[in-house]
Amino acid sequence: MQIHTPDGEGMHRIVIVGGGAGGLELATLLGDSLGKQRRAHITLIDKNRTHIWKPMLHEIASGSMDYTLHEIDYLAQAHWHHFRYRIGAMSKVDRTQRLVFIDSHTDEDGDTVTPDRAIPYDTLVVAIGSRTHDFNIPGVAEHAIQMDTAEQAERFHRKLVNAFIRANAQPQDLQAGQLQVAIIGAGATGVELAAELHKSVRALVTYGLERIDADRDVTLNLIEAAPRILPALPERIAGEAMRILNKLQVNVRTNARVSGVQADGVQLASGEFISAELVVWAAGIRSFVCLQNMDNLEINGINQLLVKPTLQTTLDENIFAFGDCAAAPWLGKDAGTLVPPRAQAAHQQAMHLTQQLHHRLDGKPLKDFQYQDFGSLISLGENWAAGGLMGNLAQGTLFVEGYIARFMYNMLYKKHQFGLHGFWKVALDTVSGFIRRKTTPRIKLH
Repeated sequence: MQIHTPDGEGMHRIVIVGGGAGGLELATLLGDSLGKQRRAHITLIDKNRTHIWKPMLHEIASGSMDYTLHEIDYLAQAHWHHFRYRIGAMSKVDRTQRLVFIDSHTDEDGDTVTPDRAIPYDTLVVAIGSRTHDFNIPGVAEHAIQMDTAEQAERFHRKLVNAFIRANAQPQDLQAGQLQVAIIGAGATGVELAAELHKSVRALVTYGLERIDADRDVTLNLIEAAPRILPALPERIAGEAMRILNKLQVNVRTNARVSGVQADGVQLASGEFISAELVVWAAGIRSFVCLQNMDNLEINGINQLLVKPTLQTTLDENIFAFGDCAAAPWLGKDAGTLVPPRAQAAHQQAMHLTQQLHHRLDGKPLKDFQYQDFGSLISLGENWAAGGLMGNLAQGTLFVEGYIARFMYNMLYKKHQFGLHGFWKVALDTVSGFIRRKTTPRIKLH
C-alpha cells in the first residue's frame, strides 16, 4: 500500500472526499484562502474527473442540456484555486493513523491509472453525497436507469433517442409499451424530468421523425408510492406542479407502490402492470456503503454519518461530514429533525465550514451550523417553475410561479457557478451559451 505524502511539509493537511456541489465549493474556497496563503495543504478526492451540478441531471436526461459544456474539470479547478485533486474512491479510514484509503482507479480498458494508496490527513471532510435507494425491489438494478450521475442521465438520453429513431424506422406499427416512459418516484427529480421530457420528445420528432406523433404515441408515466407528488415539499407547491403535469398530459399515479421492474415495464403491488420501454428510478436516497468502513464512526440506517451541530462526527472531532451523506441536526426544529438533503443546504454548510476550518487552524472554538431554509423551487419545463421562497420567515412562505420562478431557479445554478468561478467567467460563459443556443439544435440529438 502506497502512502501518498502531499507537498507542503509541516502544513495542516485538509482532505475533502467528494467533489459534489458542497465538496468542490469547499475545496475552492479553502484553496483560495488557506491554500494560497500556504497555511494548509488542501486535497480533494473524487472518483470522477469532472463535476456536474446534480440538480441539472433531469435536463441532461431529456437532452435539454449538453452536459459536456457544463462540466468542471477537477484538475483545472485545482490548478486555478490552489488545491490538489486526486482521483479514486474512498474505501475506508484509519482514525488512529489518520489515513484515508483510496481504491485503485482503472480506465475503460481495464488499465490501472492510479494504485491503491493511503492519504494522510489532519482534518478530514466527507462530502460524498447520496445515491437513489432501490429498497431491494427486484429488477431495479437490471432494468431501470437510476439518476445519480451525468453518465446515467446521458445513458437514458441515448436510449431515448435510439428508441425514437428505431420506432420511426421500423416497418410495423408500434408495439405495446413502445415509446412509453415510466418514472418511479415523484420527488423533485422525477417531477422535473417528466416536465422536461414533455418538451424534449416533441422537439425530437421535429428532426425528421415524421412517422411519430408525440401526442398520440408517447406516454409519460410518473409513479409515486405516497398520496401525492413532491411529498417532502409544501402542498401548495405540489398542487401547482400537479396542475402543470396534468396540462402536459403526464400520467401521474399516486398511492402506487412498485413491487418489481421488468424489461418491458413496471409491476405495481396492486397487481397492475404498466408497460414501458424506458424506466427511470428516482425514488429515495441513501449514502454509500463505504461509510460503513469509517473505523466505527456512527451511521444511521441509510449510511449517513451522524454529526454534531458543528458538523464534526459524533466520535471523532478531526472528521467532519456535510451534505447528503451527513445526518446533521436542524437546530431550532423539533428534536430529531435533520437538515434536508438539498443543494442549498450543502452550499450553506460549505460556506460555514470554510469559516470554521479557519477557526480550527487558529485554535478558536467552532460554531454550530444553523440551516436557513430559503424555500424550494421546482422546474416545470423551459419557461416555468413553481416554489416557495423565504420559508424560514415567521409569516410563512411566499409562493412564486411562472417565468419569475423559472428565472429564480436558473439563478440557483448561477450562484453555484459564482462560488466556483467568480463573476466574469460566469458572465462570459452565459453570453457564449446564448450564442450557442442560436446555432445548435434545440435538444441534444445523440
